[in-house]
Amino acid sequence: MRETETVSGQDCLDVQKKTDGSVNIIGEVATDPVASWMIQSAQVASKFTLFTHHAKTFPDLVTALRNSMLRAGVFKDERTAEEQVVQVLNFDIHLVKDFRGRRYIERVTECIPVEQKNEYTFDHRKEKTIEGKLDKFIDNATYYFTKTTNRELYRYQNILEYHDGEYVLTNRITDHNIREMLNNMDDADAEDFIKFIERNWGMKVARYEDEEKEESSTQHQRRGRKPLNQA
Repeated sequence: MRETETVSGQDCLDVQKKTDGSVNIIGEVATDPVASWMIQSAQVASKFTLFTHHAKTFPDLVTALRNSMLRAGVFKDERTAEEQVVQVLNFDIHLVKDFRGRRYIERVTECIPVEQKNEYTFDHRKEKTIEGKLDKFIDNATYYFTKTTNRELYRYQNILEYHDGEYVLTNRITDHNIREMLNNMDDADAEDFIKFIERNWGMKVARYEDEEKEESSTQHQRRGRKPLNQA
C-alpha cells in the first residue's frame, strides 16, 4: 500500500490492522512517521514485520528508532520510547557492500530485552530503631534511583557472523525466540529446525512447549528415590 495526497500512511496501516495478514513489510524506515508505523505494525497489526534501515550497528538502530518515536510525538520519555523499540526488535540482519560491490550478510544479531525485577525490600518493618528503619529506606531509595538512571533496557548478541568467506555460529538463540519460531513453523520446518538446534548447540527441543514440560516432569520422577518393596 502506498500513501497518496488524500490517503495517509496511517490510514493505510489502520486498514491493514483489520485484515487477516500475517506479515507486514515496510520498505524504508527513513522518516519519523514511518518509524512510528513500523512500531505499531510490529505490536498490533501483524504477527511478523519486516523493515529496512541504514543503521551501522545494533545500538545505532535502537537509538535511531527511539529518537524517531520521540520526534514523532508518540512518546515524551526516552526510556519509554526505547522500551517499546526493544520489545519489537527480535533480530537484526545486517547487510554490507564491500569495495568490489559484493553484498552479503555480515551478521545476524538477536535483541534480548532485560526484564526488570522488583528487588525492593520491606525489612524496615523488622527494625526496632528509627536509625535502622532509615537505613532500610535509604537502601530502597538508592536502588530506585539506580534503576531509574542506569537501567539497562536490552542486551544483544550475534547469532551468526561472516568470517573469511564462511558463516560461523557464535551464540545460541534464546529459549523465548526459539519457542516463538517453532510456534510459527509447519511440521516439516519445525523438524529441520529442531535438528539444527541439536546439531549445532547440543540442545534438545520438543515441537510443542507442553511436551517439554511433560518430558521434564518424567525425568524428574525418574531421578527420585525408588519405592520400597512391599512385603
